[in-house]
Amino acid sequence: MRTNQKKKITQITTSILATVTLCAGVLFTQTAIIAAQSSNFQGGEPQVIQAPDVTSIRILFPAGTRTSWHTHSWGDLLMIEEGIGLHQTRGGVIEEIHPGKPSFTGSGIEHWHGAHPDMDALQLIIDEGSVDWLDPVTDSQYAGHVSASS
Repeated sequence: MRTNQKKKITQITTSILATVTLCAGVLFTQTAIIAAQSSNFQGGEPQVIQAPDVTSIRILFPAGTRTSWHTHSWGDLLMIEEGIGLHQTRGGVIEEIHPGKPSFTGSGIEHWHGAHPDMDALQLIIDEGSVDWLDPVTDSQYAGHVSASS
């Protein structure tokens, strides 16, 4: 009987030590994560302010594909993640957009964007508010002069 009691005491002690060790490990890890996060900002505590009307989407435009002319009530931030994109404001030249170079079109400005005729473009688009869709971009408008900007 005494041997069984010693085994139970040993099992309970081992379980308690394992639990304390696990809790200490979790606490240490979480403390380190919290400390690392709080050290990412200096001079104050930034606040995250959510904007319910912000949209962010990724669209893969196959080569030769483009949007219709349109405007945004807030503006339109466009970033090419892969390939070559094209962008034009009404009356302006067509610009090539390459990965790593953002393009912003302000509120109410008529524009279109899409892919290069020979290459797909994966676009990350961030906008807020509403979009007003206008007339289609014709083939001759799309084939207009392209200004290479890297």
